[in-house]
Amino acid sequence: MSLSERLGQFLAPALLIVAIGLLGTTVSAGTRTEFTGVLVNVTIVIALYVFIGNSGVISFGQISFVALGAFAAGVMTISAAVKPTVLPELFPFLADHSISSFESLLLAAGLGALFALIVGAPLMRLSGLAAGIATFAVLEITHNVLRFWEKIGPGAKSLALIPETTGLFEAVLGALFAAAVAFLYQHSRPGRLLRASREDPEAARAIGVNIHLQRLLAFMVSGGLAGLAGGLLVHQIGSITTEQVYLELTFLTLAMLVVGGVGSLWGAVVGGALVSFLDVYLAKAEQGMSVGPASVNLPGGTSLLILGVLMAAILILRPSGITRGREVTLRISRLRWWSRGDRRASAEGAFGGDGPMSGSGASSPERRSRN
Repeated sequence: MSLSERLGQFLAPALLIVAIGLLGTTVSAGTRTEFTGVLVNVTIVIALYVFIGNSGVISFGQISFVALGAFAAGVMTISAAVKPTVLPELFPFLADHSISSFESLLLAAGLGALFALIVGAPLMRLSGLAAGIATFAVLEITHNVLRFWEKIGPGAKSLALIPETTGLFEAVLGALFAAAVAFLYQHSRPGRLLRASREDPEAARAIGVNIHLQRLLAFMVSGGLAGLAGGLLVHQIGSITTEQVYLELTFLTLAMLVVGGVGSLWGAVVGGALVSFLDVYLAKAEQGMSVGPASVNLPGGTSLLILGVLMAAILILRPSGITRGREVTLRISRLRWWSRGDRRASAEGAFGGDGPMSGSGASSPERRSRN
């Protein structure tokens, strides 16, 4: 694949992320917050894709890295002056220091990657059902530690007073950064080796691929991006509880990845955006909303039921997702040609003439002059 084709492959998800951000600037302040939440969800789904999509191993534990990043970023950005009051049981080195929101995102990403390295070292030797159960155990353990150990957080209480610094612009940058990291990884040598082991583990081992090492590397990259997404999340909503980064978010983001298409970055972005918007408006319908002259008021819990049915239908009718696990490639050469503004050549090529789109590479006068 040429460099222009690779860049064109990244351009499609990047443009979709930017389009969501631009559309969010045209709506009211309340709705803009929902667009920001959609982009944060897209970042989480991209983090899931890096490991699940490239390795073929289902992991239920990635939200544990989101939770760790969220609580780390939240605790460390609360003013040190109020920590003794709101978090009296904290370790002194946590209680006496505060950092900026940007620094907290770096901390969240670093802790996510480090935690993924620690728990992934033994777990990445597993596959199939055993791997799924083990990663679910990681999620459960992380949830219990954050819920009951008040030396590192609020415990079962809500963590509040967190600076709300994740706006629409920051969410777009975060999602673009995650997409760029995922794109670079999947086209790197480790990414190609991991996908080869996904397709045929025995053949990969036969040519010397260390599957455990490649899975662990992807797990770390995924954990770092998930931690970053957790930092963006907590700075968007300003407060968080352990239940917000537990089972519901786990299955919701997995549904996004499955609906979009597990096998591609494009599918991760499309699925994350579509299901997030659907979830937002189903939640509104549960609270009562007007659609033209009609009023919609769904029973509580309907949104999860509808999303579950949608995920099941996708798995049955199109197991590879609505994008069929394929990347969309925009042709950079055509975009460059359009930017030169040669409208005459454009018309000739579009209508079967000798312009650039006809595949000849030269106009009729040029060919006549050569003949």
